[in-house]
Amino acid sequence: MGFVPLVEEYRGNVLENVHYGAISVVDENGGVIYAAGDPHHMTFLRSAAKPFQAIPVMKRRIAEVYGLTGEETALFAASHRGERFHIDALESILKKTEIQEEALHCCATYPLNEDAKAERHRNHEEKRRIFHNCSGKHSGLIALSKHMGWDESTYYKPEHPVQQEILETLAYFAEVPVSSIPQGIDGCGLPIFALPLDRIGYSFLKLACPDLIHDAETADAAARMAQLMNEYPDIIADTRFVCSALLRDPNLAAKGGAKGVYGIGLRKERLAISLKVSDGSEQVWPCIIASILERLGYDNQATIDRLYDLVPNAIFNDGGTLVGERRAVYDWND
Repeated sequence: MGFVPLVEEYRGNVLENVHYGAISVVDENGGVIYAAGDPHHMTFLRSAAKPFQAIPVMKRRIAEVYGLTGEETALFAASHRGERFHIDALESILKKTEIQEEALHCCATYPLNEDAKAERHRNHEEKRRIFHNCSGKHSGLIALSKHMGWDESTYYKPEHPVQQEILETLAYFAEVPVSSIPQGIDGCGLPIFALPLDRIGYSFLKLACPDLIHDAETADAAARMAQLMNEYPDIIADTRFVCSALLRDPNLAAKGGAKGVYGIGLRKERLAISLKVSDGSEQVWPCIIASILERLGYDNQATIDRLYDLVPNAIFNDGGTLVGERRAVYDWND
């Protein structure tokens, strides 16, 4: 499948675990300049697709139509983890758009953030659809359907106009034919799409550098979406998660998805990084991404430090004793 060892984890001096995967680094021409494993591995974007799924919403200026704040609009691209400020903003979106929570196709659940989840349990609250990490995306797509006069009750179906626009948008960003994009159903019940890893990276480079997008309306929508992600990084995930840590850096456009996929566009360098961890681990994202930035000579050490602060390479046991380490072990194929 084109995967190579990316990260090794040691307990003492014994190799305990290996995380395999693939990495692709592309330039502004879309060419692969560095790779580990197969840079063209076909990969479902999962939630890494959210900034692109939000482009049709941004092009119709749904935020202006319904008087949404920037913080609320950023939720259209978020995998929020259900902290109090996320839920407050989501409730505001539903009120302003007059969308009923039951209209969201994502299932009722509890927040992903452990503290937020515990708070809801302490208050004896039931599961809710807006606690689902994809509820911001769903709200945006229903609002768009409502504004356009499309059937709001079937917005999640592949043949619905909003889903067809999303598919066409992704094909446009990736510069591939629509017919070449495999589809599946995501965890939240919406259609999801797969692209070669390098095409995922190139799409994120356009998100970071919208001057690479020829269509002016799409370029403007991408620029506004990316700016909101940087302005409200904690909305995109939560106060301690990889996406939010990266988006605090105004030079980066970044979003991860389930099962280990990640995309990052670098504005100043006009490069993009995409990666897939084959076992789906998100815990090794900081190790891999920080090591890639270091190998590229990235000059914002604060961003790299934030990643290592989230998940240190040093491995400690439950009592706080140092018991091992994780190491990025891949070599570039250039």
